[in-house]
Amino acid sequence: MSDRILHECGLAVVRLLKPLDWYREAHGDLLWGVRRLFLLMEKQHNRGQDGAGIGTVRFDMPPGELFIDRARSAKRNPIERLFDQVMRPIAGLSDAKLDALDAAELKKRMPLLGELMLGHLRYGTHGGRSTDVCHPYLRKNIVASRNLAVAGNFNLTNSPQLFRELVDYGLDPVGESDTQVVLEKIGYYLDREHEHLAATMGEGSFLGLENRALAEQISRDLDLIRVLRHASERFDGGYVFAGLIGNGDLFVCRDPAGIRPAFIHRDESVVAVASERAALVTAFNVAPEDIEELPPAHALEVKRDGRVRIEPYIEPLPERQCTFERIYFSRGNDRDIYRERKQLGANVASRVLDRIDWDIEHTVFGFIPNTAETAFMGLREEIDALLRRRNGEELWRRIEGGTVTREDVDRLIRTRARTEKVAHKDQRLRTFITHDGARRDLVSHVYDVTRGSVVPGDTLVVVDDSIVRGTTLRESIITMLARLDPKRIVVVSSAPPIMYPDCYGIDMSQLGRFIAFEAAVALLHERGEESLLAEVEEACRGQADLPDDRMTNHVARIYDRFTLDEISDRIAGLIRSDRLTWDGEISVVYQTVDGLRDAMPGHAGDWYFTGEYPTPGGYRVLNTAYLNWRRQDEGRAY
Repeated sequence: MSDRILHECGLAVVRLLKPLDWYREAHGDLLWGVRRLFLLMEKQHNRGQDGAGIGTVRFDMPPGELFIDRARSAKRNPIERLFDQVMRPIAGLSDAKLDALDAAELKKRMPLLGELMLGHLRYGTHGGRSTDVCHPYLRKNIVASRNLAVAGNFNLTNSPQLFRELVDYGLDPVGESDTQVVLEKIGYYLDREHEHLAATMGEGSFLGLENRALAEQISRDLDLIRVLRHASERFDGGYVFAGLIGNGDLFVCRDPAGIRPAFIHRDESVVAVASERAALVTAFNVAPEDIEELPPAHALEVKRDGRVRIEPYIEPLPERQCTFERIYFSRGNDRDIYRERKQLGANVASRVLDRIDWDIEHTVFGFIPNTAETAFMGLREEIDALLRRRNGEELWRRIEGGTVTREDVDRLIRTRARTEKVAHKDQRLRTFITHDGARRDLVSHVYDVTRGSVVPGDTLVVVDDSIVRGTTLRESIITMLARLDPKRIVVVSSAPPIMYPDCYGIDMSQLGRFIAFEAAVALLHERGEESLLAEVEEACRGQADLPDDRMTNHVARIYDRFTLDEISDRIAGLIRSDRLTWDGEISVVYQTVDGLRDAMPGHAGDWYFTGEYPTPGGYRVLNTAYLNWRRQDEGRAY
């Protein structure tokens, strides 16, 4: 993606089902579990570069010893820093001395070594970049089974309302971050679960348990799915939460529409969870079909004694799995995502050929690195297939007409798409120069080009996986590509235009920053129809007091005035820098929504393209985003 946007975080969970010494016998490594957690986090580092954290629960610790702990970092290369911290207590030990340690001694030396481990990678959409906002969040208590560590890949649209609920409960939560709200909400109902069990087992009950016996029985009988059912009753958003309980219990839950992803690997020795299937496949060296997906509206619970269950904890909604996850955010080595990205490129091929008038001999195809490469491959393969079909039909007609020559055969067989790696992405440049003009000049050099890859007079087609704001296209990519002196630049987006805010994990809540919205507004002004903007504002204000489930999308009335080609053509003008001296033509070709749905029929989460939100809170966020834009308020819409 040419524009940098902040987005989904990453989760990694490792629950060892055997004693630590077992892994030494089976894998030759007492630290096998720690290394699996590191691999899961490293293989998902694309999901979070603003910070990372790990939480650990250690089983069978003697009284007075630490049994739950965490470490977090918001510094550069946070994953490496965290695992350096984990391994530091044994850094000076030789292999022989390490092999001589038993599990109990090793756990005493390594406070972050445990049987239950949670990792989190943070892409901060809100709340700053400090260590304090890195997950997991921790809620401490002197009772082991009341300790709670929570990490999540999520955004909730109604965190302020949930915060007020906590206050109404009689609680005094500190901080209004959505993560803190989730922690306290789950923690509150974890406490209620303890009280419920104590009332049914404690003094005066049939069992009549007390003291340590009562605490241990409550710990065994904790029903985390029941806790989640009560805690999440009014959550509105996209989420996957993972939680460690100090007694060794684990839960992972997924939102009722399946917006955010979660995958599970389990065998006789381990239960592991990650945000991406490919990470589990690599870390545990298993086949993709051996990885199961946590169903929407379901929770995974692993008890301290190893019992595992996956059950619904909330009423499901129609499935709306995030398509942006497939287009851009996830690593492309997942087999299904790889195929889907290729199909996205293939599905736009015929429209690209029409845009260049099928003049394949004078066109060079390339892509904007790095994530658009797979879509580019699909585009190139489909263009070659369409060319073979066209050339075959022409050859047959010539044969039937008796006019075919050897030169015709050679030309028709030889014709194929010319592809070059025309663009290269350099390392991010430091912005130590604060003068605006100097900064813009530096930004223009984020990408570089391969000189000589385009003959002056050629059309240059470049594939991007999506275009959100168009800033990098305008300030860097188009400027650099123009130095190749093509006759025309055609920018192809393998995704449809981003038209609506996201509030389920991606930092795209400011409507006025979308280049598609900017183009639609410009077209209204050019046609003298800008009064529609005030009408939409009035309609949005009229919904202010409605419950979320009665709100509708009035912003769609702006986009409905124009075709996709009209918006695309206007965007082509917007991505031309006012400093560009090259006078060639710029065109934009977007994927259609139908093409998107054809490429990934199992994923219907396309609200940022269609305005059809999966939860009621999405429509309130859209209203707020539009009203913010009208009053030039740069604030977050949720």
